Amino acid sequence: MPIKAMGWAHSFPASGGVRAGRRWTRRQLESLSWTAAEPETVDAVVLAVSELLTNAHVHAHSDAHLILTWDGDCLHVSVHDDDPTLPRQRNPQAGETSGRGVGIVRMLADELQMTCQRHGKTVSACFRPVGTDRPSGG
Repeated sequence: MPIKAMGWAHSFPASGGVRAGRRWTRRQLESLSWTAAEPETVDAVVLAVSELLTNAHVHAHSDAHLILTWDGDCLHVSVHDDDPTLPRQRNPQAGETSGRGVGIVRMLADELQMTCQRHGKTVSACFRPVGTDRPSGG
C-alpha cells in the first residue's frame, strides 16, 4: 500500500507571528477529514503550535518555521528555530509568566521529540486523533 501524506509549511516572524500561526494552523487542519469530529484534538494542536512558536520567538530570538504533516496516523507539528539550545522543562513558581511551554506540549502531545541541527533545532510533537482509521491487527 502506498504511503500518502499531506503537509504544509509556513514561516512566522519573531514579531507577532504567534497569533498568525494559530490561525494558519486551524485553517490547514480544516482540510483533514477527522478534525470536524475532534475539536479537542484541533484545540490541543493549536495550543501546542502557540507554545512552540512562542518558545522560538522568546527564547531563541528567532523566526519560527512551522511544518504540519498528516501521515494518516499522526499529525506531526514541527517548529524549527535558529538556536541549537534544546528547551528544557522547568517548574515555574506560581505567578511566573514563563517556563510552562514544554510541559504543556508534552502533556498535550502523544510524542515529543527535540533535535539539534547544525543551524538551530527542531521540536516536533505528534498528535494521534482518536477517530482515525487504524489497521486492525489479527
